[in-house]
Amino acid sequence: MLTANLARSRTTDKEISPLFIDPTDGRYRETAGELIQLFESHLDEPKGDLEDAIDELTVADTDYKIVQGLAKLLKDECEFEVVAPVDPHEIRQRLFEKANARYPIVRQPTLGEDTQKLEVYSGVADELGISLEECYRGMYADLEDNKRLVRIGTRTADQYATDGDSSTSTTALTGSSDAEYEHTDLTADWLLTRYNLALAQAVLYDATEMRIRVWDHFGTVFSYVKLFGLMHRIYPIDADGERVGSTDQAAGYEAILDGPASLFSKSQKYGIRMANFLPALPLCNRWEMTAEILVDETTGETQAFTLDHTENLDSHYSAGDQFDSDVERTLAQKWERSNTEWELVREDDIFDLGAEVMIPDFAIEHPDGRRAILEIVGFWTPEYLDAKLEKIRKVEADNFVLAVSERLDCASEEFGRTADRILWFKTGIHVYDLVELADSVAVPSETPSGSE
Repeated sequence: MLTANLARSRTTDKEISPLFIDPTDGRYRETAGELIQLFESHLDEPKGDLEDAIDELTVADTDYKIVQGLAKLLKDECEFEVVAPVDPHEIRQRLFEKANARYPIVRQPTLGEDTQKLEVYSGVADELGISLEECYRGMYADLEDNKRLVRIGTRTADQYATDGDSSTSTTALTGSSDAEYEHTDLTADWLLTRYNLALAQAVLYDATEMRIRVWDHFGTVFSYVKLFGLMHRIYPIDADGERVGSTDQAAGYEAILDGPASLFSKSQKYGIRMANFLPALPLCNRWEMTAEILVDETTGETQAFTLDHTENLDSHYSAGDQFDSDVERTLAQKWERSNTEWELVREDDIFDLGAEVMIPDFAIEHPDGRRAILEIVGFWTPEYLDAKLEKIRKVEADNFVLAVSERLDCASEEFGRTADRILWFKTGIHVYDLVELADSVAVPSETPSGSE
């Protein structure tokens, strides 16, 4: 994503709007093309050389901040590695030890001292079995500016998951395989549309609340809501976006997502998750989003930020199945290795709870047609856990089972009528214990009681 200094937006009395660019504008297309060529020409070159080339790039009629923003997004799609025949730390240690034994360090060495330096490098190179040049270049190959650009292109979902919460410079996307991320060649079209989406994401760092309405692809969108650990409440709505009494009348769903600025102690990590959720919305054909953005912490003043499908934003996320947490991913991986005829499948039932709805995590299905429905209750804030428990107590399905983390400060009786259908876990869920629980409550494959 874009860092705060590269974000571009306009603020009025009541609204804040990203300064989108026109992806069909010839000047921006030319700029994007030049940047992509610049990156390609620096393959296998040091990162510092690439950074210098970007800073020196002069593009007529294109704002410097736009150039730097486009370059930032390209860097997010690059992989830089330490390229050295021997661990740089090992080279340094041997050089310093040998140099210390040979002569003291002086500000202006004589010719003789230069000769001694060459002898030190040559000696270490011979000891390590590398060339003199490799010894010299490898000494500081692990410095950030000396890392080499080894790959340009869309990274895998696993790489995004690894980097996701560590920096505002990356997009967090958890997944278990390359197929869960939409792979795209780096073109001017991709870069310019990705830039507009990044501008919108940057506005959301200071969101106190986000309200979304979607009329299609519900499972995908709400999977991403849970994927990024966003606290949420979901309600059925009609075609006009008005709330209705039950899922029987629903044409779509509205969700209220609590943003980072609404928390007692604002979490930048949570803010990144909020911004990273946004690309899930353009996966829908029809969607709307309204967010309240904190603009003055002293007075609590907020401004509205609105987006919908008419902005023609493109998503770089996949519409395929994602895992909402490491616990879910690990469970699925264990299930694949297990010896059971029961199948773990992504759940698409929606429990109708009256004014709200609940979308469980998985279904556990047997070849004979029986199935149980699974909800995993991991670690949440106390307030969100209370809301989660209230929802669970409203579920009337007899084949509904829970896997609950022992880290939570709660007891079985707090889960209502589901209290006797709980599998408590510490660090991971045991497949066969879950199968045994599911087998005891599974019912024939029909719409479960209390769901749509």
